Amino acid sequence: RRSDSRTRTERPATKSLLSRAIAVLARRDHSRAELSRKLARHIREDADSAEIDRVLDELDRNGLLSDQRFAGAVARSRSQRFGDARIRYDLRRSGVADDISAAALANLAGSEVARAGAVRSKRFAALPASAAERAQQGRFLQSRGFSLDSIFQVLRGRTDAE
Repeated sequence: RRSDSRTRTERPATKSLLSRAIAVLARRDHSRAELSRKLARHIREDADSAEIDRVLDELDRNGLLSDQRFAGAVARSRSQRFGDARIRYDLRRSGVADDISAAALANLAGSEVARAGAVRSKRFAALPASAAERAQQGRFLQSRGFSLDSIFQVLRGRTDAE
């Protein structure tokens, strides 16, 4: 049996940027900025970053890459646990434009007040009876990214308001 003198690390990179991008997108949606950062790790030294832009443009043309779809998916998945401010922050960290984030948040089912009420009731059995409990529940909801207006309404027992 003849042994191959080349190891796996010495073999030339056979995967193109396009195939790497498709493999990454097959696992989950990514924003354009996230995918660009991931592909930048695999770019050859002699190639420029314009190659990444060409790949991303091709994926966008073919409907495989969409910041709107990504923002909608993130907003829907996180809306059951977090408030609008936290979701907006997470989308901004992922490189999604503010107008796309706002559109994704506008399409969420249920108001932020209703979502805050559901999150509060999962964590706490009853509405706060004392100032200390009110502060504790308020801090909890605020740490989850809910607005102060939503928190005040929830702690007063009004979760049906828009």
